[in-house]
Amino acid sequence: MNIRGLIFDINGTLVDINTNEGNEVIYQIVSNFLTYQGISLNRQVVRDLYFQIMKEHRSLSGEAYPEFDAVGVFRAITASHASDFTRTLPSDKFEQLPLMLAEVFRAASLCRLRLYPGVKEVLDQLRPQYRLTALSDAQRAWAIPELYAVGLLDYFAPIIISSDLGYRKPDIRIFQRALDGIGLNPSEVLFVGNDMYRDILGAQQLGLKTVFFKSNQGDQQRNGVEADYIIYHFSELLNAIQFFKKR
Repeated sequence: MNIRGLIFDINGTLVDINTNEGNEVIYQIVSNFLTYQGISLNRQVVRDLYFQIMKEHRSLSGEAYPEFDAVGVFRAITASHASDFTRTLPSDKFEQLPLMLAEVFRAASLCRLRLYPGVKEVLDQLRPQYRLTALSDAQRAWAIPELYAVGLLDYFAPIIISSDLGYRKPDIRIFQRALDGIGLNPSEVLFVGNDMYRDILGAQQLGLKTVFFKSNQGDQQRNGVEADYIIYHFSELLNAIQFFKKR
């Protein structure tokens, strides 16, 4: 196999991240922040609105694997609950308010953000030899700052984020966008992911060879789905590449 590029899933594959959206403190913090923007909503109302609008976005999308837009959720909340005080905020602040709320929400829910062992060392070896791109079922408002925080933002071009598209993996279109972004055919690319359904099945439907990273996250088994190669430590990806190059 003539490998010219690799596509990586992000969370659970490169980045060991844990968030807890069930923590009530998150919604209290967002409620408190809204108070300073002239919007009075208690913690429970904030929580209910967040999940209600998210559900509506997904149900109205018409996609088989719908994605929501967190910034859009908070835009809807601020638009429908803005007070006279809110409307007197400087225009640039009011325009950025939904993004700021999405960032506050994520920051409050974040429990862990770090690379898996060996990730940066492996990518440093791969970057001079291969075209690298990444994709994620994620929110752009969160994924890009998180990649920067762990030092990976400059390793990939392009970075495909589901919130920009309105659909999620295993929709093959998200994998096709990654292929188009690096200008390669499926026969020239390896996909590396940690979820048998969303990652491995989706990539294989497009004809990509797959490496399954058995990390601490993701669907570890799926009936009828088998990865082409399994690794248990990220550094083993180098062995996987050599395996495919000999085929």
